[in-house]
Amino acid sequence: MASDASYSYSLTTFSRSGKLLQIEYALTAVGEGKTSIGIKAKNGVVLITDKKIQNKLVDVQQVKKLEKVSPSVGFVYSGVGPDYRVLVKKARKQAQAYFLQYRALKPVKALVQDTASVMQEYTQSGGVRPFGISLLVAGYDDEGPQLFQVDPSGAYYGWKASAIGKNFKNARSFLEKRYNDDVELDDAIHTALLTMREGFEGEMTEHTIEVGIVGEDRVFRVLTPAEVKDFLDEST
Repeated sequence: MASDASYSYSLTTFSRSGKLLQIEYALTAVGEGKTSIGIKAKNGVVLITDKKIQNKLVDVQQVKKLEKVSPSVGFVYSGVGPDYRVLVKKARKQAQAYFLQYRALKPVKALVQDTASVMQEYTQSGGVRPFGISLLVAGYDDEGPQLFQVDPSGAYYGWKASAIGKNFKNARSFLEKRYNDDVELDDAIHTALLTMREGFEGEMTEHTIEVGIVGEDRVFRVLTPAEVKDFLDEST
């Protein structure tokens, strides 16, 4: 009888245990990626990610993991970086097409659904492989602040707080103990920094992490290193 390993190179064939093993491998790639955390507050959402680079010759100011997809929506990933660029490009096109047709910003959930559909298509098509990333999506629309997680399978869920990448289990456990529904955006930033610090390897500085927020102004933006440093100083 064939073992599950015999199905490991097939994208579209279920193994005997009912798994698509290429999806399992994609999730392994996500688990090896740098940690990213998202927290939804009453008045906004914060995303934070580890962007530490081992090679000292790399210009860290040119390393960006947080991306604005539409004026009110931002993405961050854990996993394989080049795959991320493809999804960001597609999501931006979808957001722009919606705006050109309706002259309004695309709702956060609709943008998440379209991105998840792209990821799901890559789990059932020949000649491609699943995306080796998970996404955290932060946005603000008429439904208020929203945080979603999208996985390589195309599954997506709304979260109050979540973590992906390396050490995500410990990060989620930490968030479960500290999160409350009445948290304000500034407090959510501090909680995100404390959560990131729990499993951070080396010194956490304004140059080794990246923080993005979207608030009641419905504008997603990445904090400057000076702003991140101020929050780090307050969180110590």
